[in-house]
Amino acid sequence: MKLEIVIDGRPRTLDLDEATPADAREVEPGVYSILIGERSYEVKIEPGEDCYYAAVNGRRYAVQVRDPRRLARARGALQAAGRQKVASPMPGKVVRVLVAEGAEVSAGQGLVVIEAMKMQNEIRSPKAGRVVALRVSEGAAVTGGETLAEVE
Repeated sequence: MKLEIVIDGRPRTLDLDEATPADAREVEPGVYSILIGERSYEVKIEPGEDCYYAAVNGRRYAVQVRDPRRLARARGALQAAGRQKVASPMPGKVVRVLVAEGAEVSAGQGLVVIEAMKMQNEIRSPKAGRVVALRVSEGAAVTGGETLAEVE
């Protein structure tokens, strides 16, 4: 997973993959113990008005994190006019269908729950409207990008 991070005004790209062992644990509210490879850090996080502040080894940094997947979803919300196809963001198994075809839904309402790598992910409606097509059923295997439902 790639994250775009801005630290004290300098953009960086952080690529989190299985090749770099990393672990983070909240040891008390707002304080995290972070292990990256062989190095350990204690990080205190404070929310700011438009960013977070991270204190590491006595130095305070202004930090903004941008997840490209969230940016794509946010851009999609701005374009939610007309019929919208709701696609699976990952391969997995449909464990629950939360709506029926023809149901009225609100923006952000859960439509389908997909399980991938033992994690359940609720797939939400991009807009308020009516479910005009439901293309999956419980127990079905889905691929990344496969259309799950259509909302109009």
